Amino acid sequence: MTTTLQKPVQVGFAFTGSFCTFSQVISQLEAVAQHPNWEVIPIMSPNAYSIDTRFGLAKDFRAQIQKICNHEIIHTIFDAEPIGPKKLLDVLVVAPCTGNTLGKLANGIYDTSVTLAVKAHLRNARPVVIAVSTNDALASSAKNIGTLFNNRHIFFVPMAQDNAQSKPTSIVADFTKLIPSIESALAEKQLQPVLLG
Repeated sequence: MTTTLQKPVQVGFAFTGSFCTFSQVISQLEAVAQHPNWEVIPIMSPNAYSIDTRFGLAKDFRAQIQKICNHEIIHTIFDAEPIGPKKLLDVLVVAPCTGNTLGKLANGIYDTSVTLAVKAHLRNARPVVIAVSTNDALASSAKNIGTLFNNRHIFFVPMAQDNAQSKPTSIVADFTKLIPSIESALAEKQLQPVLLG
């Protein structure tokens, strides 16, 4: 009796510059990379790839991400472009996704490796999973989130206000829900509830 090996699900995992969440997201990236039958391709925006902050050095984050995924990091527009025509990914995660990236995606601006990766991936009508992390989610970014909710191929990681008293317009995704969010998106369903108490 012969057995057919199942082709691994190709998961793109894109980082944008919400540096304060990198440690949380990298922890979840490890879990995603260990998921049975998933292969993870890392992508980083120019800022995420190159900027040192009080939260850590860019080279250290790059080394961690590359070691976890065992793949070179896509970090240029040139390298992101083939994602579409070559159908490289089955699902694309943007975690963390900044307000800047939300705005670009909602308004058709594709001038970074991450935004172009999303555009290229969406041309194949395949799912994108967004994990919001921005201080203006309930202010100027709210309309962009609403616009993206109307795209049938975009799904959100459940999210909540992270500090309603000190930062009343800030929202951060619950990164521990990344795996179920990806699984739901692959089934073309939005994980519920989207808004957490």
